Parts: sequence; structure tokens; C-alpha cells
Amino acid sequence: MQVVIWRKYRKDAYTIGRVYIDGKLFCNSLEDTDRDLHQYMSVSEILAAKVKGATAIPAGEYKVTMTWSPRFKRIVPQIMNVKGFSGVRIHAGNTAKDTEGCPLFGMNTKTGMLTQSRAYITKFETMLQVNGGTCDLSIVHDYNE
Repeated sequence: MQVVIWRKYRKDAYTIGRVYIDGKLFCNSLEDTDRDLHQYMSVSEILAAKVKGATAIPAGEYKVTMTWSPRFKRIVPQIMNVKGFSGVRIHAGNTAKDTEGCPLFGMNTKTGMLTQSRAYITKFETMLQVNGGTCDLSIVHDYNE
């Protein structure tokens, strides 16, 4: 299973994207502010640009694996090996205040807000379980600013 988050709209306090699974539009994403971080950057470069609790993870290629989350007290999709970040999960939420770098999935119906997030996360987790609990994730920029 190939998941792509296309970051489409960068704002001061959040980033909105589109989530594609195996080439088909699945939902929208909401992340913290994209600060032009890329996976090829060094950890020190990423940490120098990162604002704790208010920065989207670097664009790049990742593995996603279902793992136990001490915070959520259940098995949740974790984005593995994110430079300069730890415990990055794909989880439910409605605004950038609900994330600390983690992508949120849902429908973007209002500026900077998601709806139906729990339903989309449940559907995504089910798809991931059917796929053996893992998938590939690409995060890319495609801004129309």
C-alpha cells in the first residue's frame, strides 16, 4: 500500500494536504506549519528550523507501522525514523492544536479544520491492518501559493 500526502496549502499556523492511497484520493490531511524541512537534511539542520509542537515533519519517504502508543493506549500507525522527531503518529484530530508534528486525516471543510477525522482514521487503520500493518508513505510539497 502506497500512501502519499501532497501538501497543498501552507498557512502560518497549519498545512492542508490531500491524502492518496494507491493513487486514489482518500481524504485531506492537516499538519502543523511546514517549515521546508526535507528528509535529506541533517538532524542539526532540522532541529535548528523546528519549532517544538508547531512544525510538520520533513518531506520524504517513510515506513508506517502499527505500534503501541503509550499516549493513546492502543495500537496506532507510527511514522518510522523521522529525523528530529519522535513518536510521530497518524491519528485523529480537528485542528493544528491536536497535533505536534503528526499528520491528521479527515475532511477539510473549514479553514484550518478537519471533520470526520475519527472515521477516516478508523478506515485507514483497517486498510493498514489488511496490508499486514505496514505501508510506504511519501510526503511531498505542491503549493499553489
